[in-house]
Amino acid sequence: MASTSLLKASPVLDKSEWVKGQSVLFRQPSSAVVVLRNRATSLTVRAASSYADELVKTAKTIASPGRGILAMDESNATCGKRLDSIGLENTEANRQAYRTLLVSAPGLGQYISGAILFEETLYQSTTEGKKMVDVLVEQNIVPGIKVDKGLVPLVGSNNESWCQGLDGLSSRTAAYYQQGARFAKWRTVVSIPNGPSALAVKEAAWGLARYAAISQDSGLVPIVEPEILLDGEHDIDRTYEVAEKVWAEVFFYLAQNNVMFEGILLKPSMVTPGAESKERATPEQVASYTLKLLRNRIPPAVPGIMFLSGGQSELEATLNLNAMNQAQNPWHVSFSYARALQNTCLKTWGGRAENVNAAQSTLLARAKANSLAQLGKYTGEGESEEAKEGMFVKGYTY
Repeated sequence: MASTSLLKASPVLDKSEWVKGQSVLFRQPSSAVVVLRNRATSLTVRAASSYADELVKTAKTIASPGRGILAMDESNATCGKRLDSIGLENTEANRQAYRTLLVSAPGLGQYISGAILFEETLYQSTTEGKKMVDVLVEQNIVPGIKVDKGLVPLVGSNNESWCQGLDGLSSRTAAYYQQGARFAKWRTVVSIPNGPSALAVKEAAWGLARYAAISQDSGLVPIVEPEILLDGEHDIDRTYEVAEKVWAEVFFYLAQNNVMFEGILLKPSMVTPGAESKERATPEQVASYTLKLLRNRIPPAVPGIMFLSGGQSELEATLNLNAMNQAQNPWHVSFSYARALQNTCLKTWGGRAENVNAAQSTLLARAKANSLAQLGKYTGEGESEEAKEGMFVKGYTY
């Protein structure tokens, strides 16, 4: 018979929390600890981070009405491609100038609740010498940080990828917290034309779960992002079928890793046909399929669903988000856009100091449009032709 030792006062464990023949460590948000021991084996499980209250507060702040996330975490190489498109060299000074333009846009915090940064930006100052993190906080925007190390080939798969970055993640997330970050992002991808194989889906789900657990342990709210790529000629039903499998696997492993659902945010792809499909879906169809997926797979304990744009045009991403907010949802349904917020802004700036104010106005206009979409009040009036341009890039990488 198992012998039990109580180390500190804690609520009584439910029967389901007993593991036969094992030892369980259960940590409440207050850090109360219970240890169950058995002579046969010894297993330790942490069920919640000591940052639990802070994680919940951060997640709710980011998932606040009428606001979403500005994803500006492009790697230096990807940022270089963006700068090259407007004729600028990829130097730290040019990256600093562009990122300064973004974070210092007056009133940005009215529409943006969080900003995902690349590591360089987290430690960078603006062109005026002020820390980027401090500028964001003054705008009531929560700083976040990209923590994955990118995609590499998954050996044994159907030419698929896996996301690296778990090695050393605990020490890095602790350092990012000290620098002012309060949430994290880890992007992995699933390719429909390449399968997806069971191996690739499991690897994606497991990596996301380990990252989420480690991030919460360091006080960072993890954004869970298994991006189902737009690449392919498949129809919307095939996208839905794959998405159901991926999210079932993701939440299975999140639970196995004792990730606190109230302290995470999701960054899913919308359910759309493949970018090369002859079929096109209306915003209403995208909303119907996507919301059905969320209701079937996402627990209502999750505070926020922050959709990625995935190469949709600025206008398309906003219209689809607006359609999803025409009825009440159990979660905050919002956006975490990069190109769908920045594309016209970057072109307007063109690397010229005299265009900064105009570029910031363009950024604010896109942010406001998506803010209205989060509230279900976007009409699409007055949109430019540039906003209608698709941004899908086959095989796109960050």
